[in-house]
Amino acid sequence: MNIKQAKQEIANTLRAYLAKDGLGNYLIPSVRQRPVLLMGPPGIGKTQIMEQVAAESGVGLVAYTITHHTRQSAIGLPFIEKRTYGGEEFSVTEYTMSEILASVYRLMERTGLTEGILFLDEINCVSETLAPMMLQFLQCKTFGNQHLPEGWLIVAAGNPPEYNKSVRDFDVVTLDRVKRIDVAEDFAVWKEYARRKGIHGAVISYLDIKKDNFYRIETTVDGLQFATARGWEDLSELILAYEALGLRVDREVVGQYIQLPRVAKDFANYLELYYKYQRTYHVDDILRGQWQNITVLQLREAPFDEKLSVMGLVLSRLAEAARETRRQDALTTALHGALTEFKTAGGAEPQTVLAQLVRRRQEKLRQAREAGRLDKETRDLGQREINTLEDYRQRLQREEITAPEAAMDAVRGWFGGEVEKRRSLGAETGAQFDNAFRFLEQTFGQGQELVIFVTEVTAGYDTSWFVENFGCDAYFRHNKELLFDDTRHRIREEIAAAKAAEREGESHA
Repeated sequence: MNIKQAKQEIANTLRAYLAKDGLGNYLIPSVRQRPVLLMGPPGIGKTQIMEQVAAESGVGLVAYTITHHTRQSAIGLPFIEKRTYGGEEFSVTEYTMSEILASVYRLMERTGLTEGILFLDEINCVSETLAPMMLQFLQCKTFGNQHLPEGWLIVAAGNPPEYNKSVRDFDVVTLDRVKRIDVAEDFAVWKEYARRKGIHGAVISYLDIKKDNFYRIETTVDGLQFATARGWEDLSELILAYEALGLRVDREVVGQYIQLPRVAKDFANYLELYYKYQRTYHVDDILRGQWQNITVLQLREAPFDEKLSVMGLVLSRLAEAARETRRQDALTTALHGALTEFKTAGGAEPQTVLAQLVRRRQEKLRQAREAGRLDKETRDLGQREINTLEDYRQRLQREEITAPEAAMDAVRGWFGGEVEKRRSLGAETGAQFDNAFRFLEQTFGQGQELVIFVTEVTAGYDTSWFVENFGCDAYFRHNKELLFDDTRHRIREEIAAAKAAEREGESHA
């Protein structure tokens, strides 16, 4: 299955394992709660889906790359203890708590979460001395005489032997005690994730054209060469940072992430073209509604790959604008909730109430971070909300506003500025959507390029969010036409199939 299906199956497994009956007992006894063994190529997102499942399920996450561990850190250190058996005293070897299990208990203590996921990566690459301990853990959920707490799902991930020479085969006894999920790379699924994460537009549009270069691992005379989903995502982060700093990403830099030379060279060349198209077609001017006829004619006559690249540029800019609007919308919603708390605080001193709101949100972020389920977007939203509330508190202090009613009026006015910013961003982004559609309509008419563009807007996380919440008449018009064409095509196929069946029946008669 693909990584998206694997994520859903792990989420379903977690729900089933945590479900309880009317007496508070787990529906599936702990002894029958098999660890999940997630097998798939490196760099396709196995770790990321663990973070997502934990965050979306509201449980803790403890993650370990097991190859970093020795037998001692996994099972604990030995010490001598005195025991009495049959009236006679003996010296026996005991073990301190496993570092891995200790991390689970620490997380439970720090966050108050009693259920979660223990993720062990590279499970089939452990050392020879550690391998028996890990097999015991998968089979019995114990290290020595110490047991993983109930309510914790073990997910172990590994790579098939064709990707890693150091992997170990599991025996039948172990495999018969795990729930195995085999996962494969899938560009369409990754592209959906990439849109959500704001992956650089050049990476997405390049892989749209060269899908075969999304994930490749090749054994050559020069050794192992590869391009992976992880490599593309990390390269995207670097490109975005370099652009912000005014630095150039060349072939050598690309090759540090995409370690398949011909793909690295190809993408580096494409990135130069991507920047060239940005300058040639003046994408920012297009979104401002200020394009020249020569731009329309040039794109109309361009090769299809170039058209896709330019549309990718337009989509990328629209996604950035929609993302900024969505984040401002989320901040406004969060602040509205905080100010509702502020309003209902009664006659308490306003600055004290705001300070308490800030502390509660800081603690919430800390707990999410401790639980291993604080993604970048949640963190950024939390920090912006905290900074804004702290700014309100400092303003009240500077202006010496102490009366609750006057403080509420002041804060309400400042909050109005955030609401206005949301409205302004929505209007600006809406104008960009309108201009993009007008330009593409003028360039391509009702051609297949518009179909591709509408499809990409629909599939994009931020662009589809914007259309749903702020509207876009041109989008709805084209989408309606597209749906009509799809329906008409389906009806024609059904009629053709019915006629074929009728002819088949007549021939038999």
